[in-house]
Amino acid sequence: MQSMARRAFLGRLGLGACAIAGGGLVPGALIAGERFLDSPFVKEALYYEQLEDKRIRCRLCPRECVVGPGQRGYCRVRENHDGKYYTIVYGRVCAYHVDPIEKKPLFHFLPGTTAFSIATVGCNLACKFCQNWEISQEVPENVNATNLPPATVAAAAERYGSPTIAYTYTDPNVFHEFVIDCARAGHEEGIRSVMISAGYVNREPLLNLISNLDGIKIDLKSFSDDFYRDVCSGSLAPVLDTLSTIRKKGLWLEVVNLIIPTLNDDEKQIDGMCKWIVENLGDDVPVHFTRFYPKYKLKNLPPTPVSAVEMAREIAMARGIKFAYVGNVPSGNPGESTYCPGCGEVVIKRAGYAVVSIDLEDGKCRRCGTPIPGVWS
Repeated sequence: MQSMARRAFLGRLGLGACAIAGGGLVPGALIAGERFLDSPFVKEALYYEQLEDKRIRCRLCPRECVVGPGQRGYCRVRENHDGKYYTIVYGRVCAYHVDPIEKKPLFHFLPGTTAFSIATVGCNLACKFCQNWEISQEVPENVNATNLPPATVAAAAERYGSPTIAYTYTDPNVFHEFVIDCARAGHEEGIRSVMISAGYVNREPLLNLISNLDGIKIDLKSFSDDFYRDVCSGSLAPVLDTLSTIRKKGLWLEVVNLIIPTLNDDEKQIDGMCKWIVENLGDDVPVHFTRFYPKYKLKNLPPTPVSAVEMAREIAMARGIKFAYVGNVPSGNPGESTYCPGCGEVVIKRAGYAVVSIDLEDGKCRRCGTPIPGVWS
């Protein structure tokens, strides 16, 4: 993950420095000398309940934090101000970049195109292997950010020729209000929106997301509740509920499982997960098995062997999953490409994040006419 140079970014959008505020933020303050409610980054949050003594209960995610006046929830980006709950990262973008859509990874969503990718600080999980822990586990005041209102985000995607906005790098559930407004602004310009998430969210906000998004990738981190508790400070059941709800509502869905040596690489557990996916999500949901690299609090573990993700892919295919992939592997691995379940030929050939060829016509295999599920145009 990298951020564009801010000056170059503003220049390409045709906006002066005064049009988009931001840059370095003063620790301990939203903007130096500015009152809380006057900050452009502050907006009343959705999904909370007011309690006695000006406390609130957050209803956004399964944690349902009870937050006193002047305090923040577990995610560090939602604050109780005098008995009302506010997001403090609305438009407060700490990372933005133009990525291949394959990097998300989304393999069946406009392959070969790019996504204007954005994030704010914060997360409602605490995964010990987080690749972006410097922003996911920080407080907003300690991370440089730029103010990008939803209309500016949509304009940026259009200017960079990206047909999609991606909410990614940290978990977008914690900047829910900003996601919704950016998605709506993008749709007004014919730009789609996808979310890259761990799926740790309550049903009502999830339904709001589903009605405004065009696709979603969910990290199913393990099929073990112990793993979720010990490694991620969460629980498995809400994620499975999220996956089932997304599938039932028809939003385009892809699933990723990061294989970590000794923690979630047990073959029986992977087989159980694949069995659940087929029974609850269907056999045509793309499932990606990706390699772990030592990071954050798990630097003591080795990188995942390529053979481990290849093994997981074989288990998935044996369970009947039609579109199983491997990721973070040397470019050109056969598991990076999409195969027609009808004739077995390659319909999308990939090398790393690059799409080498696409053999689809109107979403069907050019050779045998078998429909390939996805968002193709």
